[in-house]
Amino acid sequence: MNTAAQGRRFGVALGFGAVVAAGLLALAGPAARTAGAADDPAGQNGEAHAGGSATRVAGSICEAQELKALAVERPNVRVEIPSEYDKPYPSLSACRSHELAWDEAAPGPQQPIPFSHKHHAGEFEIPCLYCHSATDRSRAAGVPSVELCMGCHAQFSPDYDQEFSGIRTLKEHWGHSYVEQDGKWTVQPRDPEKARTIEWQQIHRVPEHVQFKHNRHVAAGVDCNQCHGNLRSQEPVKVEELHKLYLVPDTRWWQYGLPTQKLEMGWCIQCHRQNGASQDCLTCHY
Repeated sequence: MNTAAQGRRFGVALGFGAVVAAGLLALAGPAARTAGAADDPAGQNGEAHAGGSATRVAGSICEAQELKALAVERPNVRVEIPSEYDKPYPSLSACRSHELAWDEAAPGPQQPIPFSHKHHAGEFEIPCLYCHSATDRSRAAGVPSVELCMGCHAQFSPDYDQEFSGIRTLKEHWGHSYVEQDGKWTVQPRDPEKARTIEWQQIHRVPEHVQFKHNRHVAAGVDCNQCHGNLRSQEPVKVEELHKLYLVPDTRWWQYGLPTQKLEMGWCIQCHRQNGASQDCLTCHY
């Protein structure tokens, strides 16, 4: 075969191959682009993909706070904050605390209101005795009254009512009610007859035949976290670091190698022994 004929056949084959390749690329292209967008929805690895370049629009103040934080972390993300949601409060930490305190996957019972100890006692450093005010004077710690809670929350803007169902629940216990229309909540005047206590789920409880006095322990300088947290573990757990409270595990070992768990009699006796407190039976049982 002469050189000219070979050249013509090679040209035909090359052209046919190019057409086939272009067709395959056209078929595979959308899937490839879709996969790429799914892997990098916000374009965090460089240029925004076609599937991730859509502007994210906030639909609430909490969504706006999250998008602002995301835009700082990943500048390639396009966000839009409508003016009605572009507000400083509720803060990002308040929004996240409300969610985390009601996290069903987290240990501990679901409380009627998602109260975060980390947000109140941790971030704002509210002393334990401000809410549990009788702990240093009474055998029982008790829980804060609805009136005490409202002393702070009555000062907050109505935006908190819109964002947090927990705030609406709190105010309903204070005697308010709400009317919902087009996704907006309007608080109604307070009716004292509808006020009621909050049905908190108790977490730390000893048997009825055990006489535990909070005031005696507070007077002795026992840290609240000795019982309500765990200061002896390699990674100490403190109440002011918890969004959702639970019975934090703690094992004390007796001198004979026997384990005893938190709130069991042996656990209390071991603490008394280590701190020089009375181990007489009548100290706790009378």
